[in-house]
Amino acid sequence: MQRTSKPQRLRARTFPSMGTVVSLTVASTAPAETAVDEVESAVEVVEGIFTQLDLTFSLYRAGSEASRLNRGELALASASDTMKELYSEASEWRLATEGAFTAERPDGGLDLSGIVKAHAMREAALSLRAIGLQDWCVNAGGDVLVSGSPDPGHTAPDTREPWLAGIVDPLNRQALLGAFPLGPLSALATSGSSERGEHIWAVGSSRPEFAQVSVAASDIVTADVLATAIVAGGTNALDRSVEGWGVEVLAVRRDGTLLSTPGFREAA
Repeated sequence: MQRTSKPQRLRARTFPSMGTVVSLTVASTAPAETAVDEVESAVEVVEGIFTQLDLTFSLYRAGSEASRLNRGELALASASDTMKELYSEASEWRLATEGAFTAERPDGGLDLSGIVKAHAMREAALSLRAIGLQDWCVNAGGDVLVSGSPDPGHTAPDTREPWLAGIVDPLNRQALLGAFPLGPLSALATSGSSERGEHIWAVGSSRPEFAQVSVAASDIVTADVLATAIVAGGTNALDRSVEGWGVEVLAVRRDGTLLSTPGFREAA
């Protein structure tokens, strides 16, 4: 049967932030002019959230609040509410992951970069829904948070096609390991050394066991934190994450061997 082509429903915009590229894709059934206005308004909102958080938490900005904290010019007790709230959340994750995820660098400095990007995506989701958008995808450096479907209004809600999140092969960045459908699970985060180098501190080892870990979860902070925790903590952290949070995991050992939970095997 010949399939008729669908009208263009996806519109995307990108902007640089937090040392990576952030993209926002909006799916809309509105007329073309209205859909363009929707995505322009949406990207302005999302970029504003990322920019403000980067100004606060970036350790590459000498004047940021995070940099002032690490230089001892500002006490945590006197920091902004956002800084204290994210530090508290990161501390809770450190306990929950038995130290596999931590906001303290080996030199004792505070580094909340392991959670702030996911927090920005979480805040972006709240704002996008507040302005009435239900079908969108935010991709921040390979971490993906979605809502709805890339094909809204075409079929019944429970039969709409899912957003697909591609996972790059860390041993060959021109290839994909696969594409994971984000339906009931709405977030996927990937951590490892293939893109940003050795920036994750391994637990009890000089070098992480995994080159890359992807985690699919119901929220982006859980996915991002656990992906980092598994890289840092190895197989033990992977087992704890699956048992404790029910997430789906695709882990790549340094020799290319894959470890995957059933959800990723079904998607392959």
